[in-house]
Amino acid sequence: MTGWAVSEGLPEARNGFAAGSVVTPESRFSPAACARLVVKIGSSLLIDGAGAVRQDWLASVVADIAARRAAGQQIVVVSSGAIALGARRLQLARGGRASLEDAQAAAAVGQVALSAVWSRLLSDAGLTMAQVLLTLGDLEDRRRYLNVAATLDRLLALGAVPVLNENDTVATSEIRFGDNDRLAARAAQAAGAGGVILLSDVDGLYTANPARDASAALVPLVKAVTPEIEAMADGGSGSGLGTGGMAAKLAAARIAGAAGIHLAIADGRGMHPLAAFGASGRGTVFPGGDGARAKKAWLAGRLTVAGTLTIDAGAAAALRRGSSLLAAGVTAVEGRFARGDVVALVTGEGVHVGRGLAGYDAGDAVAIRGLRNEAQAAVLGYAPRAAMVHADHLVLL
Repeated sequence: MTGWAVSEGLPEARNGFAAGSVVTPESRFSPAACARLVVKIGSSLLIDGAGAVRQDWLASVVADIAARRAAGQQIVVVSSGAIALGARRLQLARGGRASLEDAQAAAAVGQVALSAVWSRLLSDAGLTMAQVLLTLGDLEDRRRYLNVAATLDRLLALGAVPVLNENDTVATSEIRFGDNDRLAARAAQAAGAGGVILLSDVDGLYTANPARDASAALVPLVKAVTPEIEAMADGGSGSGLGTGGMAAKLAAARIAGAAGIHLAIADGRGMHPLAAFGASGRGTVFPGGDGARAKKAWLAGRLTVAGTLTIDAGAAAALRRGSSLLAAGVTAVEGRFARGDVVALVTGEGVHVGRGLAGYDAGDAVAIRGLRNEAQAAVLGYAPRAAMVHADHLVLL
């Protein structure tokens, strides 16, 4: 495999490169820079129009994985395709997505077939596959998240290649990721990965949808997912097989970036797509930030919250200075949550400022909202805690 040489680009002093060396954006994902890499493969790449696995193409991906493994990089794969495969075998309409029940039935059949293909191809390359099926709750619940992290760490240490997918057979519309882009970013957090490559049926983020606008230009580097960047996204899945789109990929980039993980959208349509990205660098790279501590990164990456605390302008400013959220700065409380549940922090205008672990149950939070500390004891009947949400359990978005 070629394309990992340090060349003209940006100065880099993290993730394996010596201080003062210069790297191209794609070099962030090389074995020299990224000890653990998550590779996500969508249904539109894996499954052909007849509903069968693109065997030759997938074999080329496995060859790329084997080359990276030989170069010292540990790989986690997030693979779509189970529903599409199962729908073909069960002869279900709309690729198995006509209803939740159809999708669950298709996944139950298709996951077996998908696992068998991955296991055979990885075995042919001298690698051992490990299947890991996850639900949203496995990564949203802190204890279960830590269990997933420990399992992935052990599998990688043993030399296996974990192949992850959402457990669509038991997931419902209320408790599912809904796309494997965000699952890949969350899995990267759990695995302690340094990078995520989303192999896609487009070669990156464009200023507009290139299928509809001939003047659309590829955006090679995105340092922050701003509202202007989000406006470029198209939420649809062009193939009709997948559930994601560019909007889902930008959401994945936010999750990865909050944990200091680099993310790339790269063209997966040709043979040996990982090697091609390493050689050409064509795609869109979202460099990870400095990264929060593990617990705060987990908070930032969560997709669900138990409630919402609306805060005033003074509280929002204090949070940005690193302060805790005090009850005096809370103007409204929504949701049914217990102490320790994750709550969203929003301004009166609806802008999401952050999220954190609630210091009070919802009922007590409602009772003391807007009150200064000295007035809270009389209302609560016990000594108030230090904060509604403590700075140690809070992350800004």
